[in-house]
Amino acid sequence: MGPRGWRHHRRMGRGDVRALLLSLLAEQPRHGYDLIQELESRSAGGWRPSPGSVYPILSQLQDEGLVRVEEAEGRRVVHLTATGQAYVAEHADELAAAWEQVIGTGDEPAAQLRHVGASLAAAVVQVVRAGADAQVRAASEVLVEARKSIYRILAQDGDEGPAGSSGSGSSGSGRS
Repeated sequence: MGPRGWRHHRRMGRGDVRALLLSLLAEQPRHGYDLIQELESRSAGGWRPSPGSVYPILSQLQDEGLVRVEEAEGRRVVHLTATGQAYVAEHADELAAAWEQVIGTGDEPAAQLRHVGASLAAAVVQVVRAGADAQVRAASEVLVEARKSIYRILAQDGDEGPAGSSGSGSSGSGRS
């Protein structure tokens, strides 16, 4: 699974990807790239399936009669068939279990950290795209300090709060 719940280094089983795709298609018809983006979004950036894992499964689902593919606005949009809808209803527990594997319960601290990290990454992208040079430099300085602070947290005993929160000032300058 990777350190403390980061799932993007982990391979999902073929059955899990299949269940997730069926679950998303039960919500609404989608094209392949939209399915990939939605999976990444719902995992708070923690997992992004490759096209090489998604498109073969979509073809398999089509062969099984669970989905049909239609052309719309130059894209191949995938829809659940009536058989696919029945399959989703009959296997709701299996589909829910696949989602829990991707996103966890959402209550654990690691899931919250992944969500905040993904939000931070989105902000960085916006600064890079739209920020002036001075704004990009300032954002870079903030990220350097944030990285240092996170490593200071890891250096602490697991039950302590953030570094310096006790107000004792006994940590010195931090430079050696």
